[in-house]
Amino acid sequence: MASSNLPAAKAFSAPRPRAPQRSNRDIARDFLDLHFRLEGGTNLPVFTRFERPIRLRVVGNPSAGFQRDLSQLLQRFKREAGIDIQRVNSGPVEITVQAVSSRAIHRALPKAACFVVPNVDSLAELRRKRRSPDTDWSRLRSRERLAVFVPNDISPQETRDCLHEELAQAIGPLNDLYRLSDSVFNDDNVHTVLTGFDMLVLRATYAPELRTGMSRSEVAAILPGLLSRLNPAGNSIASRALPATPRSWINAIETALGPGSGFSSRKRAANQAVVLAQELGWSDHRRAYSHYVLGRMIQAHEPELAQRHFQTALDFLRQTPGSDLHQAVIRPRMAAYLIARGDGEAALQQINPALPVASRFENAALLATSLLIKAEALDLLGQFATANTVRLDSLGWARYGFGPDWAVKAKIREVADLRPSPN
Repeated sequence: MASSNLPAAKAFSAPRPRAPQRSNRDIARDFLDLHFRLEGGTNLPVFTRFERPIRLRVVGNPSAGFQRDLSQLLQRFKREAGIDIQRVNSGPVEITVQAVSSRAIHRALPKAACFVVPNVDSLAELRRKRRSPDTDWSRLRSRERLAVFVPNDISPQETRDCLHEELAQAIGPLNDLYRLSDSVFNDDNVHTVLTGFDMLVLRATYAPELRTGMSRSEVAAILPGLLSRLNPAGNSIASRALPATPRSWINAIETALGPGSGFSSRKRAANQAVVLAQELGWSDHRRAYSHYVLGRMIQAHEPELAQRHFQTALDFLRQTPGSDLHQAVIRPRMAAYLIARGDGEAALQQINPALPVASRFENAALLATSLLIKAEALDLLGQFATANTVRLDSLGWARYGFGPDWAVKAKIREVADLRPSPN
């Protein structure tokens, strides 16, 4: 194998999760909807969790950086959520993490990057039990053993993101909710590592007041006192309960972002999401996300219109507490437009706020992209030495965020190609 001429992948140090900044009343509602409903809308009759210490084993061929990221995540489960979980190399286990190729995962579940299944410990067993009620989450009444399948041929960040989301679902809630702006339990994929809210949900999940088999009403009766104990600050925060997300908007977003549809169908669905968000009277992160998705889709062909959609998204997010990361995701696309116009100063002002946010939320792909765009802006301003330093700094983060050399170099070319052609 040829050696890389790029720097080694960088890694984030200690996690810096923020405590949830929301009312316990709202968090209780979220907890119930996360635990008692599946993504497709099916209601679950009972609460489930592991009722004994969790042993976890890794099989397959995990990718570089996997071991470090898994160890850090297990430490967070112990420290922040109080969950008794440990990694073992032999003997019976509650959770098996199998590292396999992306192709093997797509053969098992075509639309999934990674996934978790109850009552199996390998893809081979999953194939044998494909139509068995054992693998149906809606029939689950207790958690005994399950398997998490993660790809070993994607970037370190993507693998880490899979570990965070799938292990959290393996031991905790099974649902995702678009109304959650501060959680990985949200299909918008803005948050990629478990947040303070997520850890509070997991800590509550394993609190002694709860047990497997409880009904929704039984859990609901206990939650106010439980959350007061675990999150006393949430008692003094006013409720800002967001309305439920209708299936029509979810379907429009899924069509816009999903495979299997042509560009015109996806663009039509993105426009429909914007219209629905407006008709519903939303002004939260979901309204912003609708504009962001549409802007991202049309940016190559209608850059001016895309820029207006991005600006509209930012305008809504500025009214939304705790939306720093959502704003940071949009800023590189807006700065790219300014680079293409040759406006280095405006691009610099647009991209600089994204850098500390990307770092705080451990998003190396976003950080690397933002640094590369900053370097281009500095080049436009004639600050070539500083630009080279910033560009060099981006490479280690790009190795973690995008993976192999070819992917890093492709991102570098993509950003460099933004430069306006010389007259």
